[in-house]
Amino acid sequence: MTNFSQQLNTLREGIDELDSQLVELLAKRNKITTEVGKIKAQAGMAVYVPEREKALIASRRAQAESLGVSADLTEDLLRRVMRESYHTQNNNYRCVNPNSDSVVVIGGAGALGRVFVSLFERSNYTVSVVEKDDWESGRAHAVLSTASLVVVAVPINLTEMVISKLTMLSKHCILADITSIKAKPLEAMMSVHEGPVVGLHPMFGPDAPGMIKQVVVVCDGRGNEHYAWLIEQMRIWGATIHDSTAQEHDEAMAYIQVMRHFNTFVYGQHLQGENPDIELLTKFSSPIYRLELAMVGRLFAQSPQLYADIIFNNPDNFALLRRFHERFGIALSLLDKGDKKGFIDAFMKVGNWFGDYAKKCLIDSKQMLLKADDGQLLREK
Repeated sequence: MTNFSQQLNTLREGIDELDSQLVELLAKRNKITTEVGKIKAQAGMAVYVPEREKALIASRRAQAESLGVSADLTEDLLRRVMRESYHTQNNNYRCVNPNSDSVVVIGGAGALGRVFVSLFERSNYTVSVVEKDDWESGRAHAVLSTASLVVVAVPINLTEMVISKLTMLSKHCILADITSIKAKPLEAMMSVHEGPVVGLHPMFGPDAPGMIKQVVVVCDGRGNEHYAWLIEQMRIWGATIHDSTAQEHDEAMAYIQVMRHFNTFVYGQHLQGENPDIELLTKFSSPIYRLELAMVGRLFAQSPQLYADIIFNNPDNFALLRRFHERFGIALSLLDKGDKKGFIDAFMKVGNWFGDYAKKCLIDSKQMLLKADDGQLLREK
């Protein structure tokens, strides 16, 4: 063995020992954060405290710089460790409204419904689930008539029909839905129920482990003083709450959901028609292109009924898609005319519209792409 090899082996043994110590420190940290979670649950404190996280990150960045260690590396590592610790803390939460008789989740056996059932149960509420068979057996009427809170968590195309059946609710019962559209369900709930009504849109999918750092849009129907405890409960679960009117919400969703989903659908349809070798595309792609391809593939791994409901639900959104189609045609005409200057001018105009947000996206995406590349995202090993 050469002298160089011996030196390398010695250094590597030192690295292995330090890595082992790092894992042991992570285990110790997890034990402490678990205890922190228990105290927060007893005190009714939120799991996620933005000010505490911000101060901790700033302190450790300063320490890293003083020691000649990359502050960005330190922050990246800490954020990953903290994200894990949030999930070790959230086994139980304080029950904001212990006087609540019962919470009923209609569609609680579904993907997103199960998330809500789990969160309510971990907050020690009495939770019941109502599914299709319960309407026929009569159980639904019995369970719903005594509920303090009813959450409608059914597919979009069934939401208004299910809401129309809720005539048995007591006037003190809070009626809420978690559909990704708000105007029509909110109108339906206001029509069928005289008590407190609120429209909720959790901006996350069923694969989320909970509400920590997740956004929930709240659209008031009536009686916000009666459902304020529910909003506070979601804050304790870690959610960021944004108040909105139903109209404002649905107009925003036309861009956030309808336009993006339809564009992705067409992109996937085009790939299917061209029939390239997906494996070859991923091998030749940099992290950002693998991420883009992953977002397309992700759509087609999910329910076509769900996305059809989102896109087809509001015909008013079709005009937006037609305008997108028109602008796509205008962009193609620049190619047909060989108008590179026109393309550059249009590019600059869009860049000016995005302003500083584009620069922020460039910086943030670099960090995200480094993580994707570290994990060899969707690349053959």
